[in-house]
Order: sequence, then C-alpha cells, then structure tokens
Amino acid sequence: MNTPKNKKCVSYNKWGYIFLIPFVVTYLIFQLYPLFSTIYNSFFENYMAQGGLIQVGPNFVGLDNYKELFSNANIGKYLGNTLIMWIMGFIPQILVSLLLASWFSNMRLRIKASGFFKAVIYLPNLIMASAFSMLFFALFSDNGPINKLLMSWGMLNEPFRFFSNIWATRILVAFMNFLMWFGNTTILLMAGIMGIDTSLMEAAEVDGAKPSQVFFRITLPLLKPILVYVMITSLLGGLQMYDVPQILTNGTGSPVNSTKTLIMFLNDHLYSKNYGMGGALSVILFVITGILSLFVYRSMVKKED
Repeated sequence: MNTPKNKKCVSYNKWGYIFLIPFVVTYLIFQLYPLFSTIYNSFFENYMAQGGLIQVGPNFVGLDNYKELFSNANIGKYLGNTLIMWIMGFIPQILVSLLLASWFSNMRLRIKASGFFKAVIYLPNLIMASAFSMLFFALFSDNGPINKLLMSWGMLNEPFRFFSNIWATRILVAFMNFLMWFGNTTILLMAGIMGIDTSLMEAAEVDGAKPSQVFFRITLPLLKPILVYVMITSLLGGLQMYDVPQILTNGTGSPVNSTKTLIMFLNDHLYSKNYGMGGALSVILFVITGILSLFVYRSMVKKED
C-alpha cells in the first residue's frame, strides 16, 4: 500500500529540546552567569570601607587582586589545611566503603538484615553538618562527656583540650567528614560491584582463585570508573570544605588557623563585602580544583583503559 507523499512524519526530537529548556535556563542563570560575573569582578577593586559606611569602587585594577593573594603566605597554609583534613577523612572512607560494599554485594555471605544496615550507614549523610558539628563540639568540649568518661576510667587526670590541639581538631574534622560520607560512597561502590558480570568471578573461583585474588584482580580493576568518579567528587567536596570546621571552631579556624580552609578564607572576604578579592580567590580555587581533578584522572586512568 502506497503512502501519500505529502503525509507528514511525526518528529519527537523537538520535545527533547523542549524538556531541556528548564535545565538550560536554570544553568545559564544560576551557574554560567555567576561564573563569568565572578571572573569579571576579580579584576576590580570593590569593597566597603570605614565599617561599611563608604563604598570603594568598582575600580578596574587588573591583576592586583591576584598579586595580593599570591603575596599572602597564608593562602598556601589554608590550602594545605584543606588537603590534609580531606586526605585524613578520605583514606578511611574509601577503605571502609570498599570493605562494606564487597560484603553487602557478596551473595554467598547472606548477611541478615542487610537492608537495615545499609540504611543505618547512610543515615549520617542525611544529618545537617551544622547539627553534626554542634554535637561533636558538645561531646569533646573540656567539660563534655568524652573527657568525663576518660577521666572516670583513669586514662586522664585532667580534661584534654581537644580544640586547643592542632591534630586533635584536625582529626575531629576528618572523622566527621568520614562519618557523613562513607555511607554515600558505599552505595556508589555497591552499584559498581553489582554491575560486574558474575560469570567472571565464578570462572576465577573455578580456576582456584582465592577471594582476595578475585577482589584485587577482577573486582577492583573493573570498579575503576566508579573509583575515579568517587575520587574526583570527594576531592571537589574536600576543597569546598567549610561548614564542619566553620561551626566546630566558631569560624576562627583555631588553633592558630590550623583548621582554616580556603572556603573559610573566601568567606572572610565575602563577609567584609570585598567582592574583588573574593572573586579572585574563587577563580584561584577553580583553577586549583581543575588541576588536581585532572591530575587524579590522569593518574588513575591509563591510555589503554
């Protein structure tokens, strides 16, 4: 049966573009425009003087904001603080998440009430960081229950000042980040492991491979794309670390700025309404994030992959 030549074919392509319009508009307004606006403002002098009574600028100053930031010796210290606390939290996070993901995805173990345990390990991710920080501040304060417990056991003669010790404070920040995010990482790694063809593991076991050999020779290499994703997203979150150390140290980054991060330093400029310096610092942070993310990707993904 011949169809008329003038009969129009229904095209559904336009509906795909129509459904993309809300996302594109939102992205342009709330992400792309602020990005270019931040880069633009970084080349201007624009701040409030005399306690916010006088507006200075905006005056074009070129690269002066960047020069002032790079001449500030503290910016390297704040970057170091951020990376140290991220690494201290990420290493146990990825190890524990890999262990839990391999356990929960192993059907031979037949873990009872696995759904309950999966929900429990994910719960800390749902708690607001501010509430988490206030809880830990109360627990580890000089007169808090942790100090009282240690003194009652005879392990301490006097309260240990956690928030006056550099490494104790850093460990608390890293531990809180670990608790909040290891559940989310476990779910991602479980999804990756469950996507691996089980016939590969069964063939390896038939050939006499041990469970450890199956994990390191089959599971881990095939899990590399998910690991790269987890690594980069964790790095992005680590470089943007703000809420936990901000609330735990009352915004001071104490002791002696050892827990002050780059975002806390950025917030100081935004609080004082120094938009030029804040924009320059945001651009520097964007470049650092891009370089470190590229380094992580190149180091974990080989050409043959």
